[in-house]
Amino acid sequence: MMETKIKEVISGYDPKNIRIGVLGSHSALEIASGAKQEGFETVVVCQKGRDKTYTKYYGNIFDHTLLLDKFADMTSTTNVKKLTDLNTVFVPNRSFSVYAGYENIEEKFAVPLIGNRYMLRTEERNTPRNQQYLLQTAGICTPKIFKSPSEIDRLVIAKVPEKTRAIERAFFYASSLEEFEKTAKERIRQGIITEEALADSIIEEYVIGAKFNANLFWSPLTDNIDLLGFDRRIQTDLDGVLDLPAPEQLELRIPTQNIEIGHMGATMRESQIEKIFTAAEQFVETCKKEYPPGMIGLFALQGAVSKDLKFYVFDVSPRVPGCPCVEATSPYMKYKYGMEVGPGRRVAMEIKCAVKEGRLAEVVT
Repeated sequence: MMETKIKEVISGYDPKNIRIGVLGSHSALEIASGAKQEGFETVVVCQKGRDKTYTKYYGNIFDHTLLLDKFADMTSTTNVKKLTDLNTVFVPNRSFSVYAGYENIEEKFAVPLIGNRYMLRTEERNTPRNQQYLLQTAGICTPKIFKSPSEIDRLVIAKVPEKTRAIERAFFYASSLEEFEKTAKERIRQGIITEEALADSIIEEYVIGAKFNANLFWSPLTDNIDLLGFDRRIQTDLDGVLDLPAPEQLELRIPTQNIEIGHMGATMRESQIEKIFTAAEQFVETCKKEYPPGMIGLFALQGAVSKDLKFYVFDVSPRVPGCPCVEATSPYMKYKYGMEVGPGRRVAMEIKCAVKEGRLAEVVT
C-alpha cells in the first residue's frame, strides 16, 4: 500500500535536510521561489528540450535538477529513489497529473506529496466521485449540467477536450440544440475537436457574472483555511477578439478559443469574502469524508459571482492552481501574516512547521 510506503520513506528522511520538489512546468517557479524564501533547497524534474526556463533562465532558485528524456520517466524506481535520496517532498501541479498519470502517481510514485494524491483524478469529469460530485455533496452552488444537447434551454458552455492538446479543453457556446449542433460541426470541421471527444463533452449552464478564481490552502496541522487571493485568466484568442469593437467582432465571426496563457490578480469586496470561506470550508469538510485525510494544501475554487451575489463554482483545482500573480497582487495573506505570502511560500511554511513539530506525515500522502 502506498500509505505504508510513504510512512516508511518519511521515517527515513533527515528532518534537517528536507527539500521541496516540483515538476518543471507551470507553477514550478512560484513553488521554488517560496521554498527558497523559507530556507529550503529545491528539486526540479525537467524534460529534455523543455528545461531552459528552470536550468538556465531561473536556475538560481533550483538546487538540484533531475533531467529526463520524458516526464513520464519520473515514476520509475530509479528516479523515485533519486528523489527520496534527496529527502524530497513533492508538490503536484497539473502537468504532473497529466504526464505521470494517475495510476502511476497512486501506485508507483513513492515520493511524499504535500497534497492528496488520490484527489488529483477528481479533476477529470469521467471519474466517479469527481469534482462535480464533491461540490454538490458539499452543497456549493454550481451551474446546471445538461446530460444531452436536447435539454439545452438557456445559454450553455460546452467543454470538450481539444483534438491536438488533449490535456486542454476547447469551449464553445450555444443557446439551443440547433446552435449546439451547428457550432460543434464547425469546430470538428476546423480540426479543433473530434466527434469522439464531443460525445464526452460537459454541457454546462453559462453563469453570467464576474469571474473569480479563489486560491486557497487547507492546513491539516491547524485545520484552518487560508485565502491566498483571487485571479482571472488571460485567454487566447478570446481576449484578442474582445479587444475589437462589436461591429468588427460580428463581421469577422471568429470562432474564439479559451486557451489559458496568463493570469491577472483581482480583489473582492470585503462584504462578499465570507461566502468564499464558507464554500471552501464546505468543500474541505466534504473532502475529509470522501477522500481522507482531505484536501491537503493548495487548491482552487474557480467560479463566478452572479448579479444576485451568489458564488457559483464551475471548476476545482485539487493541487497547486498555478497563479503566480497572487503573491504580488493579493492583500489577503498580508492581512493574516503581516507579509506577502504566495502559494510556494505557504507550502514551505506548512512543511517547515510540520518538520518542527514532528508531524510531516500528516501533511503528505
